[in-house]
Amino acid sequence: MASVIPTDSSTNAQFSSLGVGSGLPLGTLLTQLQTSEQASLQPIQQQEDSANATLSAYGQLQGAVTALQTAAETLTTPGTFNALKTNVSGSGFTASAASGAVAGQYSVTVEQLAKSQTLYTAGQPSATTANGTGGTLTFTLGDGTTHTLDLTGKDTSLNGLVGAINSTPGLGVSATLVNDGSASPDHLLLIANKTGIQGAVTQISSSNTNLQTMLGFGQGTTSTVTEDPAANAQLHVDGIAVTSQSNTVQDAINGVTLTLNAVNATPSTLTVAQDNTSVTQALQGFIVAYNTLQSGIQSLTAFDTSNGTGSVLTGDSLARELQGQTQNALNTFSSGGVLDSLFQMGVSSDPLTGQLSLDTTAFSQALATNPSDVQNVLGGASGVGNAMQTLTTHMLDTGGLFSNATNGLNATIKDLQSQYTEQSNRISDDIANYRSQFTALDSMVAQMNSLSTYLTQQLSSISSSSSSSSSGK
Repeated sequence: MASVIPTDSSTNAQFSSLGVGSGLPLGTLLTQLQTSEQASLQPIQQQEDSANATLSAYGQLQGAVTALQTAAETLTTPGTFNALKTNVSGSGFTASAASGAVAGQYSVTVEQLAKSQTLYTAGQPSATTANGTGGTLTFTLGDGTTHTLDLTGKDTSLNGLVGAINSTPGLGVSATLVNDGSASPDHLLLIANKTGIQGAVTQISSSNTNLQTMLGFGQGTTSTVTEDPAANAQLHVDGIAVTSQSNTVQDAINGVTLTLNAVNATPSTLTVAQDNTSVTQALQGFIVAYNTLQSGIQSLTAFDTSNGTGSVLTGDSLARELQGQTQNALNTFSSGGVLDSLFQMGVSSDPLTGQLSLDTTAFSQALATNPSDVQNVLGGASGVGNAMQTLTTHMLDTGGLFSNATNGLNATIKDLQSQYTEQSNRISDDIANYRSQFTALDSMVAQMNSLSTYLTQQLSSISSSSSSSSSGK
């Protein structure tokens, strides 16, 4: 709410006319009355400012709790613990591993890369001369599918064909022109959109006689079209022959994607191994989120003993509850293993600040010797991640810790605003009444002063006349 207390200059201007007639300091008196009345608004304003500051502080904490919830969720994600990494010793391909991959070593030899088919027509004298009228152009692919281009009403010149083919999705080919500089320089070049034999064109036919003569291809057709055939990728994995339509070979090794980029005469070694990076990063992210929340609570609840001043949430019950519950969630135990606590795998807590820290060497050792225990403690059903995720979800849900507190504050602020408005209106009415009374008083005193002046003048005149008469005698 905005304060309605006027500045001194505005008040003086507002009341400057009072007292002019009577000579009384009525303007100053009315200003003092208004200042005194307005003072009753300040406690209401201060209460609202305090409530808004608390609401803002709750918003900061709520954001930190949301970040902690996200970090805890990452700890409970199976992929965090089952991530694998790949390493290729040699050349010919790169690799990535996903869910379902199995740790191990594999020997991979790339004998042939997959490539797309290209077809090109005999040279034509013009790229702009029409090749007959209308008709259809049908492409049959190696996978058995057939795709037809309708040329009714369209340009059948080489330029027109390039535009029509490239603007029609799903034909399986793209087109361009190649000019060889001869007397009949223009060749229509068709490129299969997919690598491998199944993506290649096996037949081209047209109901347009001119186009059939120029582009007819496949299945015994007498053709002037030249082909650079497609090829499948060929490789061996541990001696097993593998064929792929694409240079991206998926699941030749379960859960592994190989991206072929060159033929290698010497077999390359692919190693698939457990990747602990994601687990370590997830735990570090959780620690950062937890520490951010705790430091935020400490900052917002701090008390300066040297000058006896507190912070916006000093003594606040929500902050105390939030701090206590999140600290308790860390003390979750997972039974059944050698390691059953977060603090047995390189995590420690500062006894003064409550901040967590991670000894990455100790954590790596725990992962190497007891990986299942680490997963249970961090991401298991009774682990720290699950406990913290459940806690923070309840806090953030409707009807939870933050919802109830902020709803109460918003109701308080709304009530204070109503009080402020009512009090401000009452003060305005009182000041208006005072001004009316002071204006009447000013007028009355001015009239009395005027009458007094008149009587004084009359009495003086009578006195002067009496003095003159006595002198004449």
